[in-house]
Amino acid sequence: MAYWLFKSEPSTWSWDDQQAQGDAGEEWDGVRNYQARNFMRDMKLGDRGFFYHSQKEKSVVGIVEICAESHPDSSTDDERWECVDIKAIRSFVTPVTLEQIKADPRLSDMALVKSSRLSVQPVTAEEWKIVCALGNTDPE
Repeated sequence: MAYWLFKSEPSTWSWDDQQAQGDAGEEWDGVRNYQARNFMRDMKLGDRGFFYHSQKEKSVVGIVEICAESHPDSSTDDERWECVDIKAIRSFVTPVTLEQIKADPRLSDMALVKSSRLSVQPVTAEEWKIVCALGNTDPE
């Protein structure tokens, strides 16, 4: 299993919006960055991801699962853009802030710290366990 992080502005698409989609999930559409698109092409059914609220909140608030692999992004007719579908699995007991992540030396190489502007990014298995522990959340 691989791990990922999906960033969203809560005013555009929030964790509550994601949870409301239930098991059907929702397209993670609108990504217009080649590196982020390529990460989505690498995602497999069952991979897990952090749902991260950007802007003011700047925190990991939940865990999602890939429920449909890469396919054309329905929000555009441009064939270059693809997306995956994700579904909510569980909320974090305690949201983990970007400040906490940056303060933890074990997470200094995390893409969220190094490439903070990228909307879809990989997370290592070790980073996954650490962030879940910080959020008092079961990593499974």
